[in-house]
Amino acid sequence: MSLTSQMLRLHQAIYERTDGRLGHRTIGVPTLLLRTTGRRSGATRTNGLVYARDGDAYLVVASNGGADSHPAWLHNVRAEPDVEIQIERERRKGIARIIEPSDPDYDRLWKIVNPNNRDRYSDYQAKTERPIPVIAITPT
Repeated sequence: MSLTSQMLRLHQAIYERTDGRLGHRTIGVPTLLLRTTGRRSGATRTNGLVYARDGDAYLVVASNGGADSHPAWLHNVRAEPDVEIQIERERRKGIARIIEPSDPDYDRLWKIVNPNNRDRYSDYQAKTERPIPVIAITPT
């Protein structure tokens, strides 16, 4: 496991163990906890993800660090779009919508999420041939 992966896991663990008292901006960008339902296990799965805002929606990116495979949480969202997000100590239910590059809104949303994460998503997209989707989570 890379040092970056270890740091991100530690960040998420702190965010979870402090119930959001610490972790929202620990890595210098706004981070939320996304809770999905495992598509096979039915268990709750939690992932710390950088987010941006588009009106009422919270935007996250299924970059997986530029790996050739999608992150596991994206498969969970495809199977069950009802999710929970936690920002600091506030938890909210939401519906996730996957926006692929073929979607007419994709370019506009990419221009929101990429600069918000210091253009890392463009670097990740250059590392893989798979299209990296943006996920819009609308609180319910």
